[in-house]
Parts: sequence; structure tokens; C-alpha cells
Amino acid sequence: METIFSGIQPSGTPTIGNYIGAMQQFVALQEDYDCYFCVVDEHAITVPQDRLKLRQQTLSLAALYLAIGLDPKKATIFIQSEVSAHAEAAWIVQCNTTLGELERMTQFKDKSQKTGRTGVSAALLTYPPLMVADIVLYQTNLVPVGEDQKQHLELTRDFVMRFNRKYASESQPILTVPEVKIPKQGARIMSLQDPTKKMSKSDTNPKGYISMLDEPAVIRKKIRSAVTDSSGKIEYDVENKPGISNLLTIFSSFSGQTISELETRYQNSGYGAFKADLGEAIVSVMEPLQEKYHELLSSDELQDILDIGAEKANFVAAKTLRKMKNAVGLGRKPRKIKR
Repeated sequence: METIFSGIQPSGTPTIGNYIGAMQQFVALQEDYDCYFCVVDEHAITVPQDRLKLRQQTLSLAALYLAIGLDPKKATIFIQSEVSAHAEAAWIVQCNTTLGELERMTQFKDKSQKTGRTGVSAALLTYPPLMVADIVLYQTNLVPVGEDQKQHLELTRDFVMRFNRKYASESQPILTVPEVKIPKQGARIMSLQDPTKKMSKSDTNPKGYISMLDEPAVIRKKIRSAVTDSSGKIEYDVENKPGISNLLTIFSSFSGQTISELETRYQNSGYGAFKADLGEAIVSVMEPLQEKYHELLSSDELQDILDIGAEKANFVAAKTLRKMKNAVGLGRKPRKIKR
């Protein structure tokens, strides 16, 4: 069985863009793959965090993983900082990654240009190797991500191929080269207020995104206020009608209907009726999910699942870390035990 790894930062409640672009796939994938779904809290501290809030958000995200339908009997759900191999492997990755590769990362370039290099945490430059470590430790075959994470997967693939060439034989590679899995539709959900920008939980305008924990009334209101255009015609045309095209993508993802089917269904309707139905489609998925989420947070079940997940993840990650450390010459050569 092939292995899948995916991690999300607990830096706030995921949006429906995160849900469509990555999380929605998880439930189906757990049926056919050996899945590791991680709350990457070490990535979150690349920027200052309130420690109590970070711990709360970490548990909240873990509860959302389960609320969307992940089964701990089929998938391993755990917290990154509870598996020390991630940080150890990240150092080995850094030592085999060039400065030029890291400086080309889009997020580092964007943020360092905005604040100036002296105001940027060193972790913003070096966190991609931690992401690489996250993936390679589980000998991952497939990584389900949104469109914006393709660059990090390319870095991972480059590192693995370079590491294997340098330290392993062609017939016996140490690490698995991962493939990226991006959904054909819905990979990039845009802001409800500015459909030229990606939907983000850090948007300063709360009307631009829908949080997975937004109450039904809030969801309906945000959809009603979503930007469209003056034509009143419901058709998919990203270049000329980005607003309604974005809403069609969201509607398709929540309803299971294709965009073409939705265009036909609403060809004689206005934006008002379309938005009302879209709001209900989102609520019909999010409301029961939220109920399950609150049940998990108020029980011991979540803690038990995370304990079991950490134990399994530590066991698997430690095996790969030993191979990586041995390859680069770290530690003493294992001795035979005299009996």
C-alpha cells in the first residue's frame, strides 16, 4: 500500500478553501492508502505565537481532521512536535540543500520584500527543509496539496533524488521520491471579496473567506455579499467573470455537481437564487461537521487518538531517520551485543 502524508499549520481555523483544496480529499484517500495526517505546529512558530492559543488551535485542527471523516483506524493523526524525528531530519535536509534553492521559495521572497530581510525570521528561510523532512520520514509516495504548495513538493523531489544519488545505490534508494496530488477542480479557491487573490484565513477582510467553523448564518451572509459582476449571467469564465467562476467552483465542490451542470441548472436564474442555494450547500456539509468537532473537543477521545497517532508516527519516522543519519555518518556504528 502506498503512503500519503499531509500537514496543515494550526495558525487559525482552516477555510473552505483549505477544505476543498486538500482536506476534502483526505477522507477518500484513507480508504486506499496508508495515510499520515499531521498538525504541523513547528511550522506555526516561524512567526510569533501565543503559546496557549497555539496549543488550543493545535487541538482544534486535530478535532477538525476527525470531524471531516478521518478514521483513526485507517489513518494516523498526530502532532508534529510530538515526533522529534521531524526536527532532526530537517537539519540533515538543510545540510543537503543550497541557499539558492531556499531563497527562490515564493513565500520567502514575498515576505522578505515586504518587511526587509533584517526583519524576517531565519525560520522563514529554513522552514521548507522541515517540510521536506515531514514528507520523507514516512517514505511518502503521494502528497495531496493545493496549487500553491507545488514549489515545496518540487524542492522535496529535488532533495530526495540528490540525497539518493549521493548516499545510496540506484537499486536501493534510502528515500522515496514523492508525487504531488492536486485536485483537477477546486485546487485554488479565491477570496469572496477579491477573486483575483487566493482565499486566506489571514485576510484582513473577514468577508473574503469562510472559516470551517463559521456559523451557518455567517456562511449564508458571506456568500450573499460575495463579489460577482453586473451581467447577472451564471457562467464559468475565469478571465472575464472571476467572481461567479469562483462561486461555481465552490458550489461544484460542495454539491458534487459539475460546473457545466450548475451552469445549465441556473441559466435562467439570477445571482440571488444561485447564492442562496450555494449557501445552503455549504451549510449542509459544514453544520454536521461542526457538531462532530464540538463533541470531540469535549471528550477524551481526541487525546487518546493523538497519543496512539504519535506512537505510530514516532516508530515509522525513527526508522527513516536512522537510515538518513547512517547515510551521512552521524552517530557511532552500531555494535554487536556480546552475549
